[in-house]
Amino acid sequence: MLKTSNLLEEFDHVTEYWSPRVIARVNDQYVKIAKLKGTLIWHKHDDEDELFHIIKGKLTIEYENEKVNLKEGDMHVVTKGLLHNPVADDECWIALIEAVTTKHTGDIIMNKTKTLDQQLSQTS
Repeated sequence: MLKTSNLLEEFDHVTEYWSPRVIARVNDQYVKIAKLKGTLIWHKHDDEDELFHIIKGKLTIEYENEKVNLKEGDMHVVTKGLLHNPVADDECWIALIEAVTTKHTGDIIMNKTKTLDQQLSQTS
């Protein structure tokens, strides 16, 4: 059966900040959505790039020596191996495209960290 979903309506099912939710798989990539507010943690993904697409709001991605400020409609790729920290002063909605092997906060484990099983269990 062919599946269609509305990206904006998918955000109705996101109830916790920093809790990515897998909404689709394209080959070896997951499409995830999340609501962000505040700061996550400095981390990196040694083997995977990740694409951030801002659906609503603003997001700053801090790097060791610079910052990237993103607004609604912007996309940015965090290159594998780069230490980064996403920060949203106000609520921000994002879509992520990541390899299926990407760990939420890299090798850093904290209270906001979500396992892949947790991200998949939220799938409708």
